[in-house]
Amino acid sequence: MKKIALLLSVLVFFAVASAIAVPPKKTLTFDKSSMGAVTFSGTVHKDAGFKCKDCHNKEMFPKMKQGTVEIKMDKIYAGQLCGKCHDGSKAFAAKKNCKRCHVK
Repeated sequence: MKKIALLLSVLVFFAVASAIAVPPKKTLTFDKSSMGAVTFSGTVHKDAGFKCKDCHNKEMFPKMKQGTVEIKMDKIYAGQLCGKCHDGSKAFAAKKNCKRCHVK
């Protein structure tokens, strides 16, 4: 009985983890912007040398669940959230590059 409970616990853990994380070869789409949908690619960010914890920390995105942080362009332009890297030095600048993320 304990083996079955352990197996179920492991299966639930992996099901929840895969539902909230964006690992390589997966994407996450944010479609609430009037500028067009933004698709986050786990592969692109992994290939650039980033790990989940580089962004998923208490300063940027504390939880690995879509919708837990309000993403606004003024925050990004101020160097917060995605703007921490998308500042023109570490990664392409968010300003004046709207269509690199937003697709209508």
